[in-house]
Amino acid sequence: MSPEVRPLKKVLVANRGEIAVRIIRACRTHGVECAVVYSDADRTTRAVRLANEAVRIGPPEARLSYLDPERILDAARQVGADAIHPGYGFLAESAEFARSVREAGFVFVGPSADAIDAMGDKINARRRMKEAGVPVVPGKEAEAFDRDSLAEAAESIGYPVMLKATAGGGGKGIRIVWEESELWSAYEQSVGEAEKAFGNGTVYMEKALEEPHHVEFQIFGDRHGHVVHLFDRECSVQRRHQKVVEESPSPFLTPALRAEMAEAAVAAAKAMDYDNAGTVEFLVDKHRNFYFLEMNTRLQVEHPVTEMVLGVDLVAEQLRVAAGEPMSFDQTDLVPHGHAIEVRVCAEDPDRNYMPAVGTVQALTVPAGPGVRVDSGLAPGLEVTLHYDSMLAKLICWGTDRDQALGRLKQALSEFKVAGLKTNIPFLGAILRDERFAKGHYDTGFLSDFQPPEMREDLLRAALVAAVLTRHGGALGATARAASAPSCGMDPWKALGRWKRLGRP
Repeated sequence: MSPEVRPLKKVLVANRGEIAVRIIRACRTHGVECAVVYSDADRTTRAVRLANEAVRIGPPEARLSYLDPERILDAARQVGADAIHPGYGFLAESAEFARSVREAGFVFVGPSADAIDAMGDKINARRRMKEAGVPVVPGKEAEAFDRDSLAEAAESIGYPVMLKATAGGGGKGIRIVWEESELWSAYEQSVGEAEKAFGNGTVYMEKALEEPHHVEFQIFGDRHGHVVHLFDRECSVQRRHQKVVEESPSPFLTPALRAEMAEAAVAAAKAMDYDNAGTVEFLVDKHRNFYFLEMNTRLQVEHPVTEMVLGVDLVAEQLRVAAGEPMSFDQTDLVPHGHAIEVRVCAEDPDRNYMPAVGTVQALTVPAGPGVRVDSGLAPGLEVTLHYDSMLAKLICWGTDRDQALGRLKQALSEFKVAGLKTNIPFLGAILRDERFAKGHYDTGFLSDFQPPEMREDLLRAALVAAVLTRHGGALGATARAASAPSCGMDPWKALGRWKRLGRP
């Protein structure tokens, strides 16, 4: 039986910032009215000004506003919405929220609650992928470890190993362990961080792969049984396991490997009876063996690079599929053209361990030109606080090939000006100028030893001195190490390696 088609007339956007603006534009382009929720901190934002209606849902604290399902459902009733789009983050991957939306009589613009449930628990997801014939990273799943079972698991897998929270994302609850002496304390830290962030302290263990690449495949399904992939994105430039730069296609994959991974991504989605937008994420080791990492049951931050190379509107497609219609394309319609690269512009200080920055946007210059796209919630007068994620905007550039896309991105980034607060724009520019990145020769360890050429040598010297004193141990070394971290934003041992790479004595 074909699913009921329920045309959407009004959508409530249950999110903020650039993704709220993105969804509002897609709605209005396709003749769908839109309303948006906002907290007291976001009352003057661009999304609030663009939407047909805006509803206050509480104070700045996310748990009292954007993370409160009842406030969002009340807002949907207030504006007479047909559907709720969760964007990403906040409640986007909450199966409980998806169920409550549908039980309240609204359309949830996203996959089924069962699919979110199945893939939200990473241990369960690994098991489901094994059953579907999708390769997974060698590892050990357990409801809980004690010291002996943890050590035995690590020994059987082989160091280094990675401890990972089974719930949530964003790099929280993840630790790499290089030797047994570090294992138990790392496990306790992962459990504690996971409990605090997700309310679930379950942690599992995987083999830490050599020089891994983080490559994901955009997938899309509908309720008519169709599932397609929309090719790959390379997301290996990461800090704290969070993506900084994304591009499509991956410069690391061969055509044969790309086809094999795409087939696995579709198999993963079909195993879930998946509908709407999703992403199957893989790790690819230096020998080009690939393994399932996780599946994100939502739209991804980096979806614009896929849109740029394929000429599709993924948010519009989400609305279409949520209404019960079939997708507007099939696999044969999806032919990539050119290359696209995205950088995330954030209010943070990379020189101080990516410390979030606050302030008011006093002036703004947004780049433009052929192949240039900016997804942003920025506007002069915007107050940036510590209440939410630090991402301010995404800059995406397309070219007929990677060199042209990179050249356009460098120029566009040099034009991007945000006055009034610290941003990572200079840091992003340094990444783009790095020879390894320019050649596409990078993996997930790229930023762990990345040295921006503009970094002042006096700060590097400070960290170097701390490394030397730390080596000698004692209170003096501990004091030096503690003092150097906030002043230069780097680990002293990394500083020593960077000093050597600069050719300094």
